[in-house]
Amino acid sequence: MAKKRPAAKSAKPQLHNGEIPVVGAREPCPCGSGRRYKACHGAAAAHAVTEHVARPFEGLPGECDWVALRELVPAATVPLTLKGGLPEGVPSVTLVTVLPLASPALRREDGSVLLGLQNDSTSGDLSRDMADTLERALVAEPGTVVAARRVPAEGPRLQDLLSVDGGFEPVVHSGFEFWIPEAESAQNASPEIAASLERANAAAIPTVKLTGVDAAYWCETPDKNHLRWVMPHPEEKLLDALARLSAAGTSSLGEGTKLVGSFRAHGLMVPVWDLPTGVSAEDVEKPAAEFAERLATALATDAPLTAEERRARGGLTNRQVTLS
Repeated sequence: MAKKRPAAKSAKPQLHNGEIPVVGAREPCPCGSGRRYKACHGAAAAHAVTEHVARPFEGLPGECDWVALRELVPAATVPLTLKGGLPEGVPSVTLVTVLPLASPALRREDGSVLLGLQNDSTSGDLSRDMADTLERALVAEPGTVVAARRVPAEGPRLQDLLSVDGGFEPVVHSGFEFWIPEAESAQNASPEIAASLERANAAAIPTVKLTGVDAAYWCETPDKNHLRWVMPHPEEKLLDALARLSAAGTSSLGEGTKLVGSFRAHGLMVPVWDLPTGVSAEDVEKPAAEFAERLATALATDAPLTAEERRARGGLTNRQVTLS
């Protein structure tokens, strides 16, 4: 039997890593190795794209409020300030908790941009995903929706695009009427948007941002009310401080309230208090400010935890839930 002739080897293009384009996972790698892209240069690209960033909003003004609006608040808006100012034809850029049909962003007919926060991350870095969406929204045709896509690993982050001097002042809404431009009305919206608005408003939990402390949000549910407070302190230090207050019986926000646990979201801790039905956001303003003072004192304490404080800490840790 005649021997098969070896396949001729094609010349490998002399490409540097930075010049290798992204292709389909099963296609031959453009570097000329003969392997599929996913098994060659695509493997490193996929790792870079999916590497998880624990604190995607770190370094932005109002990091705690970014986390709250991402995970806790149904309906809110925040005007954003871009480095270098707004491009021509873009009168404003507004961060919103969610957009109709969970769209990543949209460019309104007047050129303004709405950037959605409560969307899935495709890269493992929510900041990079949102920066890519924002850049595409700024150049999109007015009246168009910006679709989701796989984000390049080397793309900018929100920290590269937003001004750190712009501040971050969320406005919490009772519903999602901010979807509709002020010059229009919900009655004039398309049937699809109107139906989405009705469903979203029906599901929205009444939420109020406290004014006396940072990133604390009261919400009302059928069984009881809650206060959820995003805090910037290192987790271990904050757990110790909360344990000290719990052991001392000073972790509540008044009669009938109780510190019941915490969330962990985007690298920050979110302590949660149960509040009796009927206790309003206004009712907890003063107790929350007083708690902030007690917490500051506990955070400044470096003494080892007592046995009772360690038990309290264990209880808090056991009731911790990770959201992201």
